[in-house]
Amino acid sequence: MPKEVLLPELAESIVEGEILKWLVEEGDEIKKDQPIVEVMTDKVTVELPSPYEGTLLKKLVQEGDVVPVHAPIALIQEAGESPGEAAPPAEKPQSVSEEEGERVLFKPESGDLAVKNPFATEAAAAASAPVAVAEPEVRAGTNAYGRVLAVPAARKLARELGIDIREVPGSGPAGRVRVEDVKKFAEGRKTAPEPKAPPAATGFPPPVQYKTPAGYEDRETRQPLRGLRRAIAQQMVASHLYTVRTLTVDEVDMTELVALRERLKPRAEAQGVKLSYLPFIFKAIVLGLKKFPQLNSSLDESRQEVVLKHYFNFGMAVATEQGLVVPVIKDVDQKPIIDLAREVRELAEKARSGKLAPEDITGSTFSITNIGSIGALFSFPIINVPDAAILGVHTIQDRPVVRNGEIVVRKMMYLSLSFDHRLVDGAEAAMFVREIIKYLEDPELMLLEAL
Repeated sequence: MPKEVLLPELAESIVEGEILKWLVEEGDEIKKDQPIVEVMTDKVTVELPSPYEGTLLKKLVQEGDVVPVHAPIALIQEAGESPGEAAPPAEKPQSVSEEEGERVLFKPESGDLAVKNPFATEAAAAASAPVAVAEPEVRAGTNAYGRVLAVPAARKLARELGIDIREVPGSGPAGRVRVEDVKKFAEGRKTAPEPKAPPAATGFPPPVQYKTPAGYEDRETRQPLRGLRRAIAQQMVASHLYTVRTLTVDEVDMTELVALRERLKPRAEAQGVKLSYLPFIFKAIVLGLKKFPQLNSSLDESRQEVVLKHYFNFGMAVATEQGLVVPVIKDVDQKPIIDLAREVRELAEKARSGKLAPEDITGSTFSITNIGSIGALFSFPIINVPDAAILGVHTIQDRPVVRNGEIVVRKMMYLSLSFDHRLVDGAEAAMFVREIIKYLEDPELMLLEAL
């Protein structure tokens, strides 16, 4: 019997993956642990090794397909077995006919990234269950298992609005329900006559549909939304829909820290480390989070609990040619400045070369984006859900300020903190930023905290 290769659960809360590239072809001989396919899962690309040695009989999914975890993606005939023993391959959960020329696989709901997907088990069970060989009747807009096709954000929005997703007409490929479809359905329901009670206001205007201006059809280029850009788009929508994002801004005098870094740079370089400002900022943030723990929390939507975290894992936004990724530096409070500087550089290089592992991008408790490294003066960062906040670090500039009644030139920098107002009050956020500023303006204070 051929062996099924299943898409593994590569990290907590990851419930689907996009097939980016097959590294082997049908009929190829494969060694155990040989990489066979590249898979994109929530901002990281991984090469999946083969769990068996033998011959690749069939690819059950194609490049560009999005499949749930635990779903079969390939069949391998183990070495030493007769091909005659092979059973017919299981049908791929595909909801569109071949003549339509587009493959659309069932996408389980991803929802709020702070919450374990409530349909993950159901999707996994459905994906691993044998498919009946009899000709199943697949209703338009559903997958082979009868489940309505819908993008994750649309499914969650429908639940929040009390809408049965099965009633929403889908406008996507193969009848897939999109967010715009749910909004349109909600608007239609609002205007429909309600004999008992007036419909609740949804607050969602009809979506603006893009239309190419007449005469410009041959002056546009269209690219499919897939890979890293697709993952970023989903994360940004989740941050917008499922947080109450608020901003507080302050400025910090970096003069003393700039001088300290200049003194320490030669010693760091002697150890092969390029010393940036980020490790010092990380340490100041740790001290701030210890005093204001609400900033180091997440909201567990499914259990309606605020999760206060007594560990400090910092997501660090890194710009790459493919898009923004957020590798995570673990246990920041337990590492010295020199080790943090080394890890910052190593993770940034892995991110830019596309070599981040799943464990490199999970488990953040707070995030930092260093916009100043590319010259920005000010920004309004997007929260990296399920974190409660993200701190934007900006350009250090010589600016005139008043000190002791005199105008002097100091090295000034803006800090912008985006925070989830459901978890953090405005006064608390402002005091947290002031606590960080206290240590950045007088970095020797950090020595008193045994950092």
